[in-house]
Amino acid sequence: MEGRSYVIKPDMTKTYPYVAYGEGIYLYDQAGKRYLDGCSGAVTASIGHGVKEIADAMHEQARQVSFAYRSQFSSEVVEALGAKLAQWAPGELNWSFFVSSGSEATETAQKMAIQYWQEKGIKGKNRILSRWMSYHGITMGALSMSGHVLRRKRFVSLLEDCPAVSGPYPYRGQGDLTLEEYGRKCADELEQAIWRVGAENVAAFIAEPVIGASGGAVVAPPGYFQRIREICDENDVLFIADEVMTGIGRTGKRFGIDHWGVVPDLMVLGKGMSAGYTPMAATMATDSLIDTVTRGSASFMAGHTYSANPQSAATALAVLTYVEQHNLVENAAKQGEYLLTELKKLVADFTFVGEARGLGLLCGLEFVKDQATKEPFALAEGITNRVIKRAFEKGLIIYPAIGALDGTAGDAVIIAPPLTIKEEQVNELLGMLRETLTDMQAELHAEGLLASQL
Repeated sequence: MEGRSYVIKPDMTKTYPYVAYGEGIYLYDQAGKRYLDGCSGAVTASIGHGVKEIADAMHEQARQVSFAYRSQFSSEVVEALGAKLAQWAPGELNWSFFVSSGSEATETAQKMAIQYWQEKGIKGKNRILSRWMSYHGITMGALSMSGHVLRRKRFVSLLEDCPAVSGPYPYRGQGDLTLEEYGRKCADELEQAIWRVGAENVAAFIAEPVIGASGGAVVAPPGYFQRIREICDENDVLFIADEVMTGIGRTGKRFGIDHWGVVPDLMVLGKGMSAGYTPMAATMATDSLIDTVTRGSASFMAGHTYSANPQSAATALAVLTYVEQHNLVENAAKQGEYLLTELKKLVADFTFVGEARGLGLLCGLEFVKDQATKEPFALAEGITNRVIKRAFEKGLIIYPAIGALDGTAGDAVIIAPPLTIKEEQVNELLGMLRETLTDMQAELHAEGLLASQL
């Protein structure tokens, strides 16, 4: 297509290729170039592109009814999706509130937590606590809960003061402690934050099981979330697990929090829930939380025009069925273990790769100026975006995670291909990644940006 564009894009100075179609883990632009989708778009396209079963389900639902307003109708596919998620979720997380995006879902969880305490007659518990180095969405309520400094910066005067504790970051924070000791230390920060604010004022604490866009697949230490659960219980604070990026098999279990055997009071889903085939997300709540509201006002003050529409519900239900039928949770665990093993070899082979980390098919690489001291690059050097640009030129798509160090530094990328990926395709991804890093390291040496020169 030629001519002037009237679309606001992420970078208004950049010319983007036009995508033509997708097939499996690959995307093709209009010039015929093939790209390996090494990050599932935005860690979203979890079952790959162009899946016929999903297209068929979308078409069939469109022939019946695409939209019905949730205050007027329910539908068989909406009810079936709710039942399917109740089967998937741990503990008594049996209830789903459907929305259109992860940002909407985290804000819904925020509102549900506050309303829960109001329904119990405790109106003072209206603060939400969160972690620095976190990301829960771009709308104002979701951004308030986010500790992503770079994304908060322009709007900080409009945001609530939710970030209160450090996120666990073993690569830089563990020091001489064992992983378990470090995890306990990080979790105990929440207890201190609750004491400072006053438990009588705190409604909930929200956290990502694996820190995504703000850190680059940073995995919590053993025991961390178990201690978080204890602290929340001891202080009558609800625990919200943000599974927008980690849910629906991405980490090699159904939900990221399952790795710690912890059941949250509220759980937020998105991205892989519909695998990019439709805008769809959900906030899940426990029986006890719903029972409290049902005995009170019997209505949550939340909702959006497209909440629980049949078209998106049918699509998401087809995605979940596809994940089950093709054992994609198990494949994510198997291929993720292999991918991370190979990514860790890059630390030895490239002096500017500081750490490879991850869980299942949610992996990350952190880039540093000096491996020995872990000195980061200055953000002005644009290392992450340069790596991503070079990879894209080679036909590999990876995802940025910039600014983890209080927004002043921190370069990382996320590698999170579709859960359908096979071992030979993992090797193809690794080959393109190695070529990218080889070129990048030579470029950085030539510019004198590395502490240790060849």
